[in-house]
Amino acid sequence: MKNRIKVLRAERDWSQAELGERTGVSRQAINAVETGKYDPSLPLAFRVARAFGLSIEEVFLFED
Repeated sequence: MKNRIKVLRAERDWSQAELGERTGVSRQAINAVETGKYDPSLPLAFRVARAFGLSIEEVFLFED
């Protein structure tokens, strides 16, 4: 699953740690999702999207 987390963080000048604080996970978890090493749970995907004020579809791109 691809995502736009890095771009969205850069637009807001947020670090991975700051996004982690906003979503209740560690910086390492944000890094793993951002780099595609880990697909987020549905609740985490919602929290990430909500932190950016976007829908899940605007943050995450599903690929088969």
